Amino acid sequence: MEVAGFGTLLLIFSITFLVTLWMRKGQKSGTPPGPRPLPLLGNILQIDFKNIVNEFVQLGSQYGPVSMVYLAQKPVVVLNGYDVVKEAFVEHGDVFSDRGNIAITDIAFKGYGVVFSNGDRWKQMRRFSLSTLRQFGMGKRSLESRVQEEAKCLAEEFKKKGGEPFDPTVLLSLAVSNVISSIVFDQRFDYEDNEFLSMLKLLQEAFRIASSTWAQIFSLAPKLLMHFPGSHHKVLKNFDKLKEYVIGKVKLHERTLDKNCPRDFIDCFLIKMGQEKDNAATEFNHENLFVTIINLYFAGTESTSTTLRYALLILLKYPDIRKKIQDEIDKVIGQSRCPTMEDRFKMPYTDAVIHEIQRFIDLLPQGVPHSTNQDINLRGYHIPKGTTVFSMLTSVLKDEKYFKNPQKFDPGHFLDDQGNLKKNEAFIPFSIGKRICLGEGLARMEIFLFLTSILQVFDLKCNMEPEDIDISPVPNRIINNPQPYMLSMNKR
Repeated sequence: MEVAGFGTLLLIFSITFLVTLWMRKGQKSGTPPGPRPLPLLGNILQIDFKNIVNEFVQLGSQYGPVSMVYLAQKPVVVLNGYDVVKEAFVEHGDVFSDRGNIAITDIAFKGYGVVFSNGDRWKQMRRFSLSTLRQFGMGKRSLESRVQEEAKCLAEEFKKKGGEPFDPTVLLSLAVSNVISSIVFDQRFDYEDNEFLSMLKLLQEAFRIASSTWAQIFSLAPKLLMHFPGSHHKVLKNFDKLKEYVIGKVKLHERTLDKNCPRDFIDCFLIKMGQEKDNAATEFNHENLFVTIINLYFAGTESTSTTLRYALLILLKYPDIRKKIQDEIDKVIGQSRCPTMEDRFKMPYTDAVIHEIQRFIDLLPQGVPHSTNQDINLRGYHIPKGTTVFSMLTSVLKDEKYFKNPQKFDPGHFLDDQGNLKKNEAFIPFSIGKRICLGEGLARMEIFLFLTSILQVFDLKCNMEPEDIDISPVPNRIINNPQPYMLSMNKR
């Protein structure tokens, strides 16, 4: 028994010693600096996962713009500041173009689709998705008119509230979702459509859980934690239900497809599948279609609707800023027609406020993880192939080198001395480089048209005094959401 016990202790000591040597070797071989990792556990005992964004920003303060931590045995490079993010994602864009692993989405989507895929699959899905979105109006007047019509429908729903306080979350999500629905399904849904409401509820719940602290913890040991109860099971069930919904829509499209007259994204994908049916290695298959549609919905609904919801809260906080926007709306647009994208060029103050809203709310503070597809030297540090990379967008959008008052909401960040819109290269709320957000053009259009349409018609009111309104995000989230609030709208 004593011999067996001694052997066990010797084995544990040997493993610990070897792992420690490996860790130290990694640090000495030119990899980025960071806190000393423990054997097997890495730095997980040193990181507050409830405040991981701040933890990663502090890494930049302590170790420099390129630092490294170990999440268990997984090395993670953390980039802080605009200059280094640009250097990595633009100057070395090909190397940093892979998507980093996110355990929940990896399990749910299995590497299919356009957002979480890699290699040739990602290139084909992104190229096709971009060209098809443009075909159906992204950046064109045809899509602009769809957003304008949806803004009118949204205004009618606001009028039904009769000036009573309400939470705008659901209505904003429905409006934004209908825009992407018109592209993907060639269909808009009534705001009381139960099937539509159910789908959005699934989407919002999955989005909330996937952006929680638990999602970060689950990523540390997904194979182990899959055997235990937790909210990750709810996310996966929601994704399965969303997939069933999409499958039903695709089957309907297959029965009614006219190859000479594609109606929407699904039709275009089905036509491409037919063209490549003899290609055994084709990426145009049902699985990529199902997941890409969910990706477009997931990214295209929650991010834009959350931005609009946050925007309204900020404008409740700053009534003087809201008044200046409405004065500009009255001067440039008036009350007799809908806002258009051409108006934006004549409305520098409104445009600057929208820029500042996106900068200040810092929607995705740590970005979406990237990964290196080959070894690379960045600023003198060796980063091995397959290393996960977090670009701390919060450190970019609040970089003191580019924004004079980064912690303060100030539209002046985007206005010159003459009151004209001033560009700032560090304004990258949609990220930068080859993995820049697929729907950036659509999101910019929606934010401007929906927000100006609301302020053209309505005055915003809240049951709190402006100084009592809290515009800090809900804590302990990977994605910044505004605090819950109620507002009332009365016709101007």
